[in-house]
Amino acid sequence: MTEKKNLFDEVDDGDRLRGTTSAQQAYQYIIKGLEEGTLQPGTRVRETELAKSVGISRTPVREALNRLVNEGLVINDAHRGMIITELDQALVGELYEMRAVLESTAASLAAKHATDVEISLLRTLMEADKDMTDPIEIANNNRLFHQVLYQCGHNRFLLKTLQALQNSMLLLGDSTLAERGRPDEARNEHEAIVNALEDRDPEAAAEAARQHIKEAYKTRLNRFLFDK
Repeated sequence: MTEKKNLFDEVDDGDRLRGTTSAQQAYQYIIKGLEEGTLQPGTRVRETELAKSVGISRTPVREALNRLVNEGLVINDAHRGMIITELDQALVGELYEMRAVLESTAASLAAKHATDVEISLLRTLMEADKDMTDPIEIANNNRLFHQVLYQCGHNRFLLKTLQALQNSMLLLGDSTLAERGRPDEARNEHEAIVNALEDRDPEAAAEAARQHIKEAYKTRLNRFLFDK
């Protein structure tokens, strides 16, 4: 197997947040690389290169890598060393299974606790992509919709868990919204969620969220199988 190129030098770290610890800087450096697609599954993660790229010592880098390993974003491969985790079909299924559980819970809680203003914002985001044609713009708007939905649940423990899940979703690569017809389907699914929130119906909201994730998984699985 040909070893994948190390792409650390291609990640722009110019907008690092001030006030974060060195370990947090190294952690966010990897997360940003995953978000931008410059760090792909299978990419080697070398301690010395990461330390040099971020401009910190190897000790906080080691701490950041331990956190990434614990979260499943990095693994220690027997032959290649530390690499960005590569997902197989079973792991993709497990990821979407957890997403369905957590997002349906978030939607149920949102039906109970979201303010009218928050629900109005979700509807605005849902309707905003009707005129969007750029897949990246649509994906970014979709990501914002889900982030607002998580916030609407007003449960800090669930929010923290969902954030970790979102980081794991970065291992999947491009959004399924790049597939033909999927943006329209997703918008209808989002509308079902928003309608349930406006009706203050937790069960309907949870079911709409589960159905949304189910359809996203079907699209992802189809791509996963045919890309092999």
